[in-house]
Amino acid sequence: MPHRVSLDEEGWLRRARRVRSPNFDARPAGATIDLVVVHNISLPPGRFGGGGVAQLFTNALDAREHPYYATVADLRVSSHFFIRRSGALIQFVPCAMRAWHAGASQWKGRERCNDFSIGIELEGTDTRAFTARQYVRLARLLELLRDRYAITDVAGHSDIAPGRKTDPGPAFDWARLRSLTNAGVAMPVR
Repeated sequence: MPHRVSLDEEGWLRRARRVRSPNFDARPAGATIDLVVVHNISLPPGRFGGGGVAQLFTNALDAREHPYYATVADLRVSSHFFIRRSGALIQFVPCAMRAWHAGASQWKGRERCNDFSIGIELEGTDTRAFTARQYVRLARLLELLRDRYAITDVAGHSDIAPGRKTDPGPAFDWARLRSLTNAGVAMPVR
């Protein structure tokens, strides 16, 4: 059986590249982490491989670099993880802390999903197929998170903020993800 890469006590994944975001805070006392929220992001929109996402999550996005950046440079957002199209994994916030990824949100009657969720951003768009490496990395990450936390559900940003968010979008293949993981968690059926 292969050795699983583990999370340390704070929830940092030992083999992920760390880029620390200042955009996080403590979870509420007694919060149980039981939801993973899947997102997509690309900066500028539709372009992959650049540093825009990391710059956004670290409050270093230069509004003069691209016209779109002027519309988002002042946002204070983050995610726990970011999976590039190559499958490379970056972690911005330790899982024990609350990343600012969900915004106004609700899941199964509970509001403020940031309080009890882990956010995973995939480099992509709503309409462009995600890569095989992204699905494999996401599946392995979900299994690892389930082993450490009480994860019972995986949802899209669109599921927790319907009408406000559309990601991970129609190009995301939930059936493919289900076929790759042994995480034993509920996922949307589309």
